[in-house]
Amino acid sequence: MNQLVFIQNNEVVTDSIMIAEMFEKRHDIVLRDIRQTMNSVNELSNDENVKELGIDMGILKFVETQYTNKQNKQSYPKFLLNFDAFMLVTMSYTTQKAMLVKVKYINEFNRMQQELKKQNVPKTQLEILQGTINQLVEQEQRVSKLEADVSNISNIVTMNSDEWREKVKVILNKIAKNWTGIEPYKSVRNLSYERLERRAGCNLEVRLNNRKKRAIAKGMSKTFVNKINKLDVISEEKRLVEIYIQVVKEMAIEHKVNINDFKFEEVI
Repeated sequence: MNQLVFIQNNEVVTDSIMIAEMFEKRHDIVLRDIRQTMNSVNELSNDENVKELGIDMGILKFVETQYTNKQNKQSYPKFLLNFDAFMLVTMSYTTQKAMLVKVKYINEFNRMQQELKKQNVPKTQLEILQGTINQLVEQEQRVSKLEADVSNISNIVTMNSDEWREKVKVILNKIAKNWTGIEPYKSVRNLSYERLERRAGCNLEVRLNNRKKRAIAKGMSKTFVNKINKLDVISEEKRLVEIYIQVVKEMAIEHKVNINDFKFEEVI
């Protein structure tokens, strides 16, 4: 059996799955009871008696989240509840066994609350010093990461049209290295084309076919015609180049591609 209560986000809580198990109820019934309780609390929160009696509804913590069923691997809803929310929901569970379970829960909530206090209070000056050092180190790491992210974004944004074809290929290749599925580079490249088409309102395939027809009409060789690609089509119009560069920039930022160490000889 899992723990009745546990610490999450520096607060002692239990969950609806454990409540269902301990009170020998179906989980969907417990979810129904929790939602009914939440609805009642919401209705009462605007009642004049709440203010007159000095009642703080904010002490009740109901947090809906998800869990994965081990058998079918599907995700289902569950709730996390703090002590006050737990007591309110289980108030209607009045059998003798239910009363014993509630007392057990009270014991566990109190015990875990004491554990939480111990975790939050350093025992010695050395622990206080170590805690301060750890916080400073974490802060330094966050600042360093932020500076690296800003530098990376700045480098991407400075991409100009003179080198756009080369940089586009390198960036897409970098994204593809962390892509899952068959033909990752082709998938990433096609995604960039799709985003360009939606934003620019164009059809690259139609433009590509027209470009090839014009080349044939000019007497270009079959080898030359077969080598014409969508990048060639994009390069014909400055507006498309600018939009495509922006699309690739956004994809680089989205996929956290670091271009500081790019070696442009890695061109596809």
